[in-house]
Amino acid sequence: MTAYPGRGPRRERAASDLEGIDYEQLYDFRFRRVSQSARVGVWQEIAAQVYEWLGRPQRVLDVSTGHGEFITAIDAPEKWAIDTVDFLGPRTDVRMIVGDARRVELPTSYFDGIFVSNFLEHLDHADEIATLLHRLRGAMAPGGRIAILGPNFRFCSREYFDFADHKVALTHRSVEEHLHAAGFAVHRVVAQFLPYSFRGRLPTNPALVRAYVRFPPAWRVLGKQYLLLATNPAG
Repeated sequence: MTAYPGRGPRRERAASDLEGIDYEQLYDFRFRRVSQSARVGVWQEIAAQVYEWLGRPQRVLDVSTGHGEFITAIDAPEKWAIDTVDFLGPRTDVRMIVGDARRVELPTSYFDGIFVSNFLEHLDHADEIATLLHRLRGAMAPGGRIAILGPNFRFCSREYFDFADHKVALTHRSVEEHLHAAGFAVHRVVAQFLPYSFRGRLPTNPALVRAYVRFPPAWRVLGKQYLLLATNPAG
């Protein structure tokens, strides 16, 4: 599979080497009692804030996009997404790559913004995390920014492995080290940002969510997910 920057939005498919877990069935079960419309409303507010922290990039890649709540909420001119399951359907504004983010072909030095949410903990071991981050940095333009969001084992250790596909225990400090080792310059580390999951205590009213993401003291009460922002150094 070859990606062609600059063309209009189109669908792309790459063979996945993943075997074992049926992720489509798993996520249908996991979110069976969660309103998708409520998720979309919550992510409208989260995505808007994270997009601002990324510097409002023009060419954005959403890794392990899921139902695309982040990538469909932002107004970037060019939007790409990767996942092993295509939940987005025939959208014309997102270039969807169906495949394994560790292996799909990506353009070089292209994206000025990358978002990775709740994905690193699903990889098999630390070396796979390192390999993925090196690949993503290679796909980023100099000066581009990456945001990584995920459950912080330090604050949710009792529930961390309640999810069948969580394999690697990560904290904000271990992810910071991974980013440094991959050559990124980390400029913001938030140990506690969002609650652990949508089955938790995050409010679903858009106004309350907007207030929450703009009020850091609340993060230290409810937050169990880290957020890190880093830059691909020029050159």
